[in-house]
Amino acid sequence: MITNEEQILSAAAAGTFSIGGDLTVNRLGYGAMRITGAGVWGPPADRAASVATLRRAVELGVNLIDTADSYGPGTSEEFIAEALYPYPAGLVIATKGGWERPGPGQWTHNASPEHLTKALEGSLKRLRLDHIDVYQLHAPDNAVSFEASVEALARLRAQGKIRHVALSNVTREHVQRARRIVPIVSVQNRYSFADRESDFIVDYCAQNDIAFLPWAPLGQAKEAHDAIKQVANDLDATPLQVALAWLLKRSKVILPIPGTSSVKHLEENIAAASLELPQAAYDKLAAVNHPPASLRG
Repeated sequence: MITNEEQILSAAAAGTFSIGGDLTVNRLGYGAMRITGAGVWGPPADRAASVATLRRAVELGVNLIDTADSYGPGTSEEFIAEALYPYPAGLVIATKGGWERPGPGQWTHNASPEHLTKALEGSLKRLRLDHIDVYQLHAPDNAVSFEASVEALARLRAQGKIRHVALSNVTREHVQRARRIVPIVSVQNRYSFADRESDFIVDYCAQNDIAFLPWAPLGQAKEAHDAIKQVANDLDATPLQVALAWLLKRSKVILPIPGTSSVKHLEENIAAASLELPQAAYDKLAAVNHPPASLRG
């Protein structure tokens, strides 16, 4: 396992990226979904640990925190403000709207313009901000015109309540359609060395200088875990550290946002920022569950 003595324990070791051309962040961020209770509902079992984890993240150079109004709901945003307000200079908080939460583990779409406007106002209040730096449509809603959802965010941006508009859980076509309405600065989709359904979106983002925030960085398949365990053993690192290092090497626009409510796990994740992944190991993981281009049609 990577130790503090062997590696620089700082998110800055991953390098930086400029979101929207004016928000420069360290490429290894933090996802704040896990600072809520079971089923992403209500407060966590250990409130003090969640607050301590947020504060330690900032101490270690994290200046990009990703959350959503639906995490809790509201709990994650409230804890971020409790732990970090007044916010340090340069801290970028990205949040999302577009889901409703009937109960623990339950999620229902609502990306209507009316709901998004209300959701944004709630996020502003909980985070104690007068505008959101990066506001993401959490997911397209089949019951609502996608353009109507994006247009609502564009209006809120024009009102100064949103600095930059972003998307989550979308296809490349969604990104292209949204960009006809308003500039899009980031995309957040499921993506890992073993789950690359969004490969084309990553490449599109790289071509257009759009940040890509991957979630579920370990993938799911058992053979994927076996492959990454072998590389981790070779590098004396943890599987998650290797998975994060692979993402950082994949593209300069990728900004991983691993989440945890444990300071210990946070420090292990941040150590990945300085993990050098050999090209051979990168290529080995790139081939996991991913046939050669000649076989993909």
